[in-house]
Amino acid sequence: MSDFDETLNEEELNIITLTDEDGTDKDFEFLDLIDLDDKEYVVLLPVESEDENADGEVIILEVHPLDEENEEYLSIEDATTLNKVFEVFKERFKDNFNFVD
Repeated sequence: MSDFDETLNEEELNIITLTDEDGTDKDFEFLDLIDLDDKEYVVLLPVESEDENADGEVIILEVHPLDEENEEYLSIEDATTLNKVFEVFKERFKDNFNFVD
């Protein structure tokens, strides 16, 4: 019987995989969950393993519960809501990231 290290580093714990409409799996780093106007929004950073020159844009999606255990993430069509969520994120992480307007 062999021993192995089951500990995950902090970064690995924050990686989630989402499947798009075409059935393609994509990895994202979970950055934040924001409650705003009685809704929840998730802020994700795409993991671009093959492209180290990624521009660092975050993805913001609305969390839509399907049942007690499952949820889906929906794109936000309203620019005002998207901007409000991004402003909350920028304020929370102003010491961690350099934001470019």
